[in-house]
Amino acid sequence: MPVPLPPASAPLGFGIVGVGMIADFHAQAIAASTGGRLVGVATRNADNARTFAAKHGAALATTRVEELVAHPDVHVVCITTPSGAHLEPALAAIAAGRHLVVEKPIEITTERADAMLRAADAAGVKIAPIFQARFGDGARTLKAALEAGRFGRLVLASAYVKWHRSREYYTGWKGTLALDGGGALINQAIHAIDLLQWFAGLPEEVFCRTTRRVYGHIEAEDTASAALKFPSGALGSIEVTTAGWPGWGRRIEIVGELGSARLEDDRIDQWEFRTPQPGDDAIRGAQSKSGIGGGAGAANAITHHGHLRQIQDLIDALRAGRSPGIDGHEARKAVALIRALYASAAGGGPVKL
Repeated sequence: MPVPLPPASAPLGFGIVGVGMIADFHAQAIAASTGGRLVGVATRNADNARTFAAKHGAALATTRVEELVAHPDVHVVCITTPSGAHLEPALAAIAAGRHLVVEKPIEITTERADAMLRAADAAGVKIAPIFQARFGDGARTLKAALEAGRFGRLVLASAYVKWHRSREYYTGWKGTLALDGGGALINQAIHAIDLLQWFAGLPEEVFCRTTRRVYGHIEAEDTASAALKFPSGALGSIEVTTAGWPGWGRRIEIVGELGSARLEDDRIDQWEFRTPQPGDDAIRGAQSKSGIGGGAGAANAITHHGHLRQIQDLIDALRAGRSPGIDGHEARKAVALIRALYASAAGGGPVKL
């Protein structure tokens, strides 16, 4: 059973497991939220736990996940460990009745993701997977136009992530199969891949090639290219690299019989329809107010604003007794698509989802 929430006059308490770079963005988002506060942090190194807790004003610093999730003032646990180490602390939090915020990807295989989802469903706790790009102003405008049928029949739906990461970035768990789950596809491109399937649906078939074009010292790919076929009959492509200089903005292109649009990071820079509507000029001239950076040139070249929107949504959802805007089952879709891309690359042929 989920742990009881405090009165509406009191904030929800958050704990964070893992204190890598992304944990800072979670802590900043919690601090900026309405109705949330950081209570504690758990990580294997005691000095790192104390340093992080002191920086962000958390009362508890521990090396034991069990101690954090059992704390009576913790209602939500953020999992910010390496990608392939999400499941174990998540299961500990679920067993303690705590709701979850889980960094992307929710896990590195569908099997591990399913184990987390089964446990959460059985316990009645909510999972908010971090896909903050869906909360962007531009992304939501594009999604609304798709749902309104403005594009007609989709013709092409594609995603492009041509980023740069330094050779030094690939140290520790980055680029490993065991903890990163792969390379550029599952780490850097996953937000674009999630947006693409959110806009156009999951492809029914993929054909992918991957390579280590520049960073031959890592286990996984630094570059990938894939062809997609959607159930609607539309086609598409995914192009991804972390080996390109200097790194361009993430780009999603939706092309339909009645109109086409292009989203770069969270800014709509192309918006053309056969039948114009009032407001189209404003959309073309708008600058996204979401503050969600893309991270094209460096992993820390983002802000906490996207995380804030998603963590605020979870706080509001828990108070209202509803599901968060993105739940764990939605997050599984991107993992399933990426695993299909990897299976295609490994087998050298098309793979059906």
